[in-house]
Amino acid sequence: MSGEGLEAAIDATAAEWTAERTSGVLRVPTATDDKYSRGVLGVRTGSTRYPGAAVLGVEAAWRTGLGMVRYLGPERAQDLILARRPETVTADGRVQAWLIGSGTDAADRPEAEDAALRRILASDVPVVVDAGALDLAGVGSAPRIVTPHGREHDRLRESIGLPPVGGDADDTGRQRAALETARTLGATVLLKGARTIVATPGGWTARVTAGTPWLATAGTGDVLGGIIGAVVASAAVEPLADAESLGALAATGAWLHGRAATSAAGRHGAAGGPITALDITTELPGAVAAVLARRGR
Repeated sequence: MSGEGLEAAIDATAAEWTAERTSGVLRVPTATDDKYSRGVLGVRTGSTRYPGAAVLGVEAAWRTGLGMVRYLGPERAQDLILARRPETVTADGRVQAWLIGSGTDAADRPEAEDAALRRILASDVPVVVDAGALDLAGVGSAPRIVTPHGREHDRLRESIGLPPVGGDADDTGRQRAALETARTLGATVLLKGARTIVATPGGWTARVTAGTPWLATAGTGDVLGGIIGAVVASAAVEPLADAESLGALAATGAWLHGRAATSAAGRHGAAGGPITALDITTELPGAVAAVLARRGR
């Protein structure tokens, strides 16, 4: 589809991402795997003001399934992470993917941190770009998944010379805009919302509606970043087929996020009930196991 025009790529009934597709994307560990061959995710997230974002992303990555998480960030966030997840490594080293930006603010980013993020984005390692790092979404040559919500997407579009979408756009309009953003940035866009839109620079799109309205609470976006980072790191232990494959990995992360949230809310009854971001991480191993069990059916 990469050679087709933007208009031809837009389909009001874009492919819905499913459990079957998720099952086909996830990598299952084998008897020959070790912690390095299962994927290592590097994480530069959180801040002194918002250390919890780092805890949530790291927790989500571990519970999605991978070999190692390396956290490099502020001391306060690091201490909280180690208190909850002592298996996290806080030394620099080789990684298969990065997660950056969650729980940070570009307006007060230290110069040294800005330089470190730019080095990451200049590498050939896939990067999940979230929240406070979205101002760097167009920097460097690394394969990227950017994860804005609607308002962040409008700001991102304005920064690259595109008009804002606005909060009243329907899903077809959001899909059109996400495709335009992806092509302009040369990056995969995961546009968060009640229905999440994934679009790649080559014109591939998917919609993910596996979630629940109870997801609209603080910290769930940080959890999503950790899930996607883990999925990408696990897949990237072998060379990715092409940059377009990041679309399927992003959609898989969004689907798992929604399914785990639905499971957490469902513990309160058929209509669901209040959940917190950490509740979602608790349900992730079960969501992964359940969708992988479909392979044998």
